[in-house]
Amino acid sequence: MSCPICGKPTEAAYRPFCSKRCADIDLAKWVSGSYAIPSTDPEDIEGAIEAAEKARQEETKH
Repeated sequence: MSCPICGKPTEAAYRPFCSKRCADIDLAKWVSGSYAIPSTDPEDIEGAIEAAEKARQEETKH
């Protein structure tokens, strides 16, 4: 099995990655939303717009 980040052989301690560095790169992608799948569901879009508007209103109060 090869590392999904760099393609090198995996190490048992970091499986499925080859190193802590590649594991950390993968974690950063999850945290930043790089692995997110965009939704085309109108309800999801409406919810996101409402949440953004609410956050903006809260921000202007402070």
